[in-house]
Amino acid sequence: MTLKIPMLDRRALLAGAGAAGALALAGSLPTPLRAQTLSLGDASLKVVSDGNLVLPMSFLLPEREAGEIEALLGSHGLPLDRSEPDCNVTLLQTGDRLVLFDAGAGANFQPTAGRLLDSLAAVDVDPSDITDVIFTHAHPDHIWGTLDDFDDPLFAEARHWISQAEWDFWRADDTLARMPEERKSFVVGAQNRFDAIEELVSFFKPGDEPVAGIEIVDTAGHTPGHVSVMLHGGSDPLLITGDAITHPVISFEKPDWEIGSDQDRAQGAATRVALMDRLAGDKASIIGFHLPYPGIGTVEKAGAAFRFAPTA
Repeated sequence: MTLKIPMLDRRALLAGAGAAGALALAGSLPTPLRAQTLSLGDASLKVVSDGNLVLPMSFLLPEREAGEIEALLGSHGLPLDRSEPDCNVTLLQTGDRLVLFDAGAGANFQPTAGRLLDSLAAVDVDPSDITDVIFTHAHPDHIWGTLDDFDDPLFAEARHWISQAEWDFWRADDTLARMPEERKSFVVGAQNRFDAIEELVSFFKPGDEPVAGIEIVDTAGHTPGHVSVMLHGGSDPLLITGDAITHPVISFEKPDWEIGSDQDRAQGAATRVALMDRLAGDKASIIGFHLPYPGIGTVEKAGAAFRFAPTA
């Protein structure tokens, strides 16, 4: 895989007027518009920004003592009370297909997110140009942006792909009742969007290739049907991780720690440990949705743990 950085647009964004999600914190600043391009064989990838989230550390690490958190993050100079992860959305141009991986948060989740439309416009991509939208999962920052301001499908010309397990989970009759109160809006939001895009949806399962060269990888745990996506075609494989990996320190140095954002915390941790082992062994490149922009790099062994090695 040959990395190229011919395009970098840092036009400042104004803070969105949409309502903050339940996890938003005051005083956040918007992420500027950015786009980064790399090649993958005959295909071309762009990573654009949907902004960023603001998450309390108590949400990410609800079971960890303050001393543990300080010991892990303090040496990296990171805040101990919050995390402000970037939201990196990937576009793949392969033949006559323009594939979008996840659709961003839209206007109504957190005021620092929902920048995807502006970021697409900055690289001269109109929503009607998108031929396929492939979802890693149906959390708000990955799927709420699939509708426009009138609650119609934004990518109306595109086939929308999602795992059958993910679809079935969010649409189940008892999901809303079983979800903790602070996440009930996640269920309502997913169901509303599923209703709107139902006629555009096709399903996949792990191992499928919804588009040639795009392989679905089972990384369940963060949500029941969560997937990552392996892109083939270059000299090395590249994995779009979704939220199987979410933090540049915690996910790598403590992959076995259970994370509050995972629906099944134990399964999420087991998936993360196995994924780190595989990625370090295969020397595969990754694009992490929530890693520091543009989230491109590799996983390296670091003693008994791992480290993220950015390559762009």
